[in-house]
Amino acid sequence: MSSTSADAETTEKKDKPRPVERTVKSQRSIEIAGEVVRYTATAGTLFLKDDKDEPRAEVFYVAYTRDVPDPTVRPVTFAFNGGPGSASVWLHLGALGPRRVEASDADATPPPPNRLVDNEHSILDVTDLVFIDPVGTGWSRVLGDVEASEFHGVKEDVASVAEVIQRWTSRNGRWASPRFLAGESYGATRAASLAAHLATEGMMVNGVVLVSAALMFQTLVFETGNDLPYVLYLPGYAATAAYHDRLVRPPKDRAAFLREVERFAIEEYAPALMLGAALPVERRDALAETLGSMTGLDPRVWRQHELRVGLGRFCRELLRDEGRIVGRLDSRFTGFLAEDSDDPGEEDPSLYYPYGPYTTAIQDYLCRELGYEEERRYEVLSFSVNEGWKWTDDEAKRHGFINAAADLRRAMVHNPHLRVLFASGYYDLATPYFASVHTARHLGREPSIRAHVAETFYEAGHMMYLHEPSRGVLRDDLLKLIRGE
Repeated sequence: MSSTSADAETTEKKDKPRPVERTVKSQRSIEIAGEVVRYTATAGTLFLKDDKDEPRAEVFYVAYTRDVPDPTVRPVTFAFNGGPGSASVWLHLGALGPRRVEASDADATPPPPNRLVDNEHSILDVTDLVFIDPVGTGWSRVLGDVEASEFHGVKEDVASVAEVIQRWTSRNGRWASPRFLAGESYGATRAASLAAHLATEGMMVNGVVLVSAALMFQTLVFETGNDLPYVLYLPGYAATAAYHDRLVRPPKDRAAFLREVERFAIEEYAPALMLGAALPVERRDALAETLGSMTGLDPRVWRQHELRVGLGRFCRELLRDEGRIVGRLDSRFTGFLAEDSDDPGEEDPSLYYPYGPYTTAIQDYLCRELGYEEERRYEVLSFSVNEGWKWTDDEAKRHGFINAAADLRRAMVHNPHLRVLFASGYYDLATPYFASVHTARHLGREPSIRAHVAETFYEAGHMMYLHEPSRGVLRDDLLKLIRGE
């Protein structure tokens, strides 16, 4: 580089305005459980800084704090979604915040205008809320010459979100407040690891909410040699088949039916898969008949694939005769079967039906209702973040699948008062409910751990709050956790 061009670059950096954190506050109110809740809504940014106190990234957040004389006695819940690459819009405008999207459940939402309504199931009456958009999502972004990849990895992500939580807590004088973490999907991965990370820095949390949890990734990834997902997905397949009336003998008692499928999965199906090619053909064929009766698929499909039917195949096969595919995030949803794709994620109606309404609603809400002026696109789902994610931790020299359950267990050992809630939908085929059961059962046998782990189940899918009755039940379950009931 010539001295002239170097001087020009230096001048340009000097002339470039220094980024400034900004916030917009507004006073609002909502009626929850028959009580008027007055609160302050704050939309703003916080900087993540380097060792020289220079901004590396700005993180967008929305906070709701109830107007009370002493906020330090109020719990505060930090919430985020997953992906990785998802903004916090889903929990924000779907479940926890004071406003929510009026979207159709298990069906396509009509085209705009889509309404925002008061969320009577918000938990703002009992806890303040801070919704965080990790770097690369929402309006959060890197600054200067910083590479986005510095934030897009399992370890880096936890460290950056922890910094946001600590800075918000300091800025708002909330170190004495009870603290909770709420994450959905990969956000649950983040929440579990955050609980341990924050504890090492002296910031204990009171509770962790794991919505549609993804903690032990060996339970979710279908690949040669890993038979665990086939076992743990089976009850979800069975629930889906029953919902769509695909069983030859429809169960009179759905709960009893699922208990039998769960028993069969652990006691008969899993041992058979462990035998691999040594499984006798006669036993394979008998199991294929049972699997077919439980899942609504032709036993020939089970035999053809050596009793291993993965998620994509199940989603495409169950309603093939109708030319339909069932949803991955929520198998109550159905959409057109695209014959040119083997990936249910590409044509998942339980994603693309609510995606449009939520994307429109968050942009309109933040700009028009909260008054935060920003012309940039609010990144609801960043596929570039997802595709560039660093899934391994070379420093830890750990090979294989992510296991955030190990972090969560460590957090619970270090803090025996920590309470954990697993919230799962029966029709979630992205993070199936029985995989969450498996994870919860493997956190440890210690009475102090078992007593502080709650498991709740809903008649819906991954985003169970789309289903109005489940949204109300979820609120009740969250209140029990926060109140220590």
